[in-house]
This record gives sequence, C-alpha cells and structure tokens, in this order.
Amino acid sequence: MKIVVYGLGIIGASVAASLKRAGYTVYGKNRSRESIVYALEHGMIDAEVRDCLDADVVFLALPPRVTMRELDEGRFSDGCIVTDICGVKVPPERVVLSKPRAWKYVGVHPMAGKETSGIRSASADLFRGANFVLTRNAQTDADAAETVRALAREMGFSRIVECSAEEHDKMIALTSQLAHVTANAYVTSPLASDCKGFTGGSFQDMSRVAPVDEKMWAELFCLNSEFLTAELDRLTDRLALFRDAVARTDEEEICALMREGKARYQEFFQGK
Repeated sequence: MKIVVYGLGIIGASVAASLKRAGYTVYGKNRSRESIVYALEHGMIDAEVRDCLDADVVFLALPPRVTMRELDEGRFSDGCIVTDICGVKVPPERVVLSKPRAWKYVGVHPMAGKETSGIRSASADLFRGANFVLTRNAQTDADAAETVRALAREMGFSRIVECSAEEHDKMIALTSQLAHVTANAYVTSPLASDCKGFTGGSFQDMSRVAPVDEKMWAELFCLNSEFLTAELDRLTDRLALFRDAVARTDEEEICALMREGKARYQEFFQGK
C-alpha cells in the first residue's frame, strides 16, 4: 500500500510518522522543501513525491480552503482513497459530491493537536489514546472507510466515531471552535498583561489554545459560521445570566447557575 501525506504540518507529519512506525511505507508531499528535509532526517517519511497519481491512500493535511481546492482540482488515481483531515467536514464533502469522482473519498478529523504548530511539533505519539471522527454519506465506499478505520487504529487512536458531516460540524463548533474563540477572547483582558504571579491551573487551562494559527482558525470559523454562531449565542446568553446575578450580588442565583453547570459536567464528562 502506497500512502502519501500531502501537507507536513503538525498533524500531517504526525500521521506520516505514526504510520511509518506501524510499518507502512509513507511518502511526503509539501510546498515547503524545508519540511520535507526535516521529515526525511527524522524518519517521518521514506521519500518525497511530486504528485499523488500512484498512491493507494492520500491524506490531505492542508489548510481548509487549500484542501477544498485539492479535492476539486487535484489528480488522484482511479480507486485511490482520498481522505482529508480538515477541521470542518460539510464544505469539503460538498466539493467532492459536486461532480463524479473516480477516486474514493472518506472525510476524517483526528481529535488531537497542540497549542503549537508546524512539523517540529509533530510526533508519532500525538494520536495515542485520542478520538478519531470519520464522516460518511450515501456515497461513501464501505471498503475505503474500513481501510481508513484500520489505519486510524494503527496510528494509535483509541476511539473511532462515525457520523454525518453535518453532525460533525455541529459538534465541533462546541467542542473545539468555541473553546478557541473563548480562550482568545479571555486573554484580551487588560489585566492579563500584568497577571504573572497570580495565575494557576485554571488560567492556564482556559488560555492554552489562545496562541494558535489565526488564519487557519478564521477559515474554520467562517466555514462553520452557522453552527459556531449558534454556540456563541448560547454561551453569551449564559454569561449574561452570570453577569446579571453577580451585579445583583445574588448568591442564590449564582449557586443555582453553578449547580446546573456542575450537573451537566458530571452528566457528560464523568458519566454520573
């Protein structure tokens, strides 16, 4: 099986490194020669390729709009399995379904990463124990999907979830995108610049994902505008309830709001 990873950032290079460690021959394609050299020197890929024409499986690990362009205009061999790791799934799927394709598309989203980016942050262990989302539609080839599932298990993912592209984008608006918006907004307080010595785990947890690639995340936010806007509205409505209760010094209402949030946390995250 010839596997090509196109795009050697933190996720793409981690895909390559984890599959190579699992025993596969992995080829890399990247716009930057520097990343190719780094991947070769650190054993993340076996060789460089200039195109994907002879590949059996292609992982597109590119920025969202570049991914969509490659899905629309890229050249892949007949029967090739093409999968993208884009953080939204409805827009790429629409591109693929816009006309007949001789290759087989499987949309995925590895639920792993770091607050840093680039190939130097990549690791063959990045996906160990992480979740992996695979999206299906009526035209998804069952054998292609199973091949991708098997590769995901060999990359180290512990849980594989299958859903529609729309369900993925709705959930990811809450579990990923809203968290990044909130973290970025949180650290813009004027007090943040003078908070050294006053921070603990809660500040670090809330702010960890604030310094991410703004261009890529802006693309993701805009491509998932409807679902993310809905989550932002829910959050701001909830914050308004807290704000009003604090302004009234209404301890009973604050306790009620916090009890509700604690109960939801225990229900969804602790299985209680």
